Amino acid sequence: MFFGYNVVVNKQEREGLTVIQIIFGKKGSGKTKRILDMANASLKDAKGNVFFIDISKSYTINLKPQIRFIDASEYSVKGPDAFYGFIAGILAGNYDIDVLFIDCFLKLLATDEAGTLEFFSKLEKLTAHAGCDLVISFSEDAENVPESIRRYQI
Repeated sequence: MFFGYNVVVNKQEREGLTVIQIIFGKKGSGKTKRILDMANASLKDAKGNVFFIDISKSYTINLKPQIRFIDASEYSVKGPDAFYGFIAGILAGNYDIDVLFIDCFLKLLATDEAGTLEFFSKLEKLTAHAGCDLVISFSEDAENVPESIRRYQI
């Protein structure tokens, strides 16, 4: 059964936590459609702005106009340091982001398993500091990633 973004976040809000959620799956498994649907649904209860990051503009027509779309390919974002700086810059410049959706996460991250683990450690601190929830599409089956990342699966 699919639980929407709002159901998961509402539980976390009651507990006072920020949320990182990951949609796992191989190419063609429906991750992008799911994250687009979640982004559009999040507008219903969002208290701040909703942002969506992707590496092309091909899905912008599927997003409601209230969602701020960012094409990361226009900013030469690739690799953990550039990607972290990019996310941190967005959060620093927009203090009222309620939720940030990121499609094609692994393409933007472009690192190995150790780099991914380190990146998530930094990402947890960043989103907690900013008070922003994060929803990611991750092009891998959940059973192929470490438990420390798999725990974010939705």
